Amino acid sequence: MELISLMIKSIILGVVEGITEFLPVSSTGHLVIFENLIGFKGTNTNYVEMYTYVIQLGAILAVVILYFKRIKETIVNFFPQKVGYERSGFKFWFTIFIACIPGGIFGILLDDLADKYLFNPVSVAATLFLGAIWMIYAENRFRKNNIKTKNQDVTIKQAIIIGVFQCLAIIPGMSRSASTIIGGWVSGLSTVAAAEFSFFLAIPVMVGMSFLKIMKIGGIVVLTSSEIISLAIGFLVSFIVAVVVINKFISYLKRKPMRIFAIYRMIFAVIVLLAGVKGIFH
Repeated sequence: MELISLMIKSIILGVVEGITEFLPVSSTGHLVIFENLIGFKGTNTNYVEMYTYVIQLGAILAVVILYFKRIKETIVNFFPQKVGYERSGFKFWFTIFIACIPGGIFGILLDDLADKYLFNPVSVAATLFLGAIWMIYAENRFRKNNIKTKNQDVTIKQAIIIGVFQCLAIIPGMSRSASTIIGGWVSGLSTVAAAEFSFFLAIPVMVGMSFLKIMKIGGIVVLTSSEIISLAIGFLVSFIVAVVVINKFISYLKRKPMRIFAIYRMIFAVIVLLAGVKGIFH
């Protein structure tokens, strides 16, 4: 009975992760809220934190599968001597590496503080609301920068700007996707180019962060068999849902503004804050 309950909760959270990982609504923030709401717990005190990062890997795998052809091209044409520096995979992955540096530094310095003080529904809701206001301002101010830029053409300067904005994602509820897309706008990228660069940037960022967290906790050897099954289910569900969401999201961005996500964030944040006042959260 305990295993069935854990599986059902894992499916729910896998769906939440798959939907929210690449939308500008904060997957981590949503997981914090829904884990608390449904009472998602394991016998290991670190299990919930590990679960959060493992199912994020499922969403990242969706990016690898959907963009496999482009990733393969960057590997095949990695060396500049073959196709020239600007078209080389080296240039593409070097810009990704540069964009990772600011977030990596801030993550090392501030991650424990964020875990201690910000991973709660009320804090997440407040950040969701404030981040939504910031999204609306940024879209009105910067989205007109509609340069038809492919991911391979992102410059080092643009990568640095996006990387700096990504640092905000250490705050649960801010959204890594929203932060990097806004960074892309500020640097002069179109919305679609910024979103796709954000997808690629998520591969090393989330994989690195997830494995560091998992190793810090002690790895899966500290889990029960029920918890391992739960992890596998959440990973698979997250992957399947993310595959669908990524395609729909890119299609949406080609035609519509991101303001709808900001409005959703505000509504959801108010609901969560009211629920907190009523003592619904544990």
